[in-house]
Amino acid sequence: MKGKVHSIETFGTLDGPGTRFVVFLQGCPMRCLYCHNPDTWRDEGKETDSGEILREALKYRRYYQNGGVTFSGGEPLAQREFLLELCKLFCKEGFHVAVDTSGCTFSEESIDYFYNLLPYVQLFLLDLKHIDNDAHRALTGRGNGNILQFAKFLDDNDKPTWIRYVLVPDITDGEDALRGMAKFISELKHVQRIQVLPYHTLGVHKYRELGLRYPLEGVPTPSDEQVTRAEKILKGEI
Repeated sequence: MKGKVHSIETFGTLDGPGTRFVVFLQGCPMRCLYCHNPDTWRDEGKETDSGEILREALKYRRYYQNGGVTFSGGEPLAQREFLLELCKLFCKEGFHVAVDTSGCTFSEESIDYFYNLLPYVQLFLLDLKHIDNDAHRALTGRGNGNILQFAKFLDDNDKPTWIRYVLVPDITDGEDALRGMAKFISELKHVQRIQVLPYHTLGVHKYRELGLRYPLEGVPTPSDEQVTRAEKILKGEI
């Protein structure tokens, strides 16, 4: 099966446990204001065969003994059938499989697909953007109802999950937002890790290259102290 790939990282260390083969798939239905990969939004990219991707990973297999493969994006679930095929192939070869997703494509109508996907994924990296629905819509262009349902779906099905939360000054760092998200996370039984990622501007040049206006011009990067405090709140430590 063929799908559209943005890029591949052969020695990733930030997208799951250990050293990982990271496949960034093309396409994303959300438009997060802080997105640092706007070049993944459109349904473009190099059309690549799933078997070709597996063969590339197998070249470096010895480096992934304590790691595995992570499918990211964009939004990997924007190419559902291609993602499922990839997860099956890599799982069959004994790779630890992780999927980095916002959960934005989840719906009750498509729940059979997600049940089919679960056996082939050992870890979900779930990017939660904001607990308030209106604020989430303003930040990403979409509401968060189905995303929160997806988090509960994973939990109900005993899937190990890492929560990722991007801390953006004056947007996602409010006390109510953090406390509300902490309460939601505390109700999930299978969250193994909570990561607060500081907002950065490393992708600003991509907006210029694409002829797009960068929407968060002037927003500062949060301090280490702000990130640490947010992480403690989300973990229920303060």
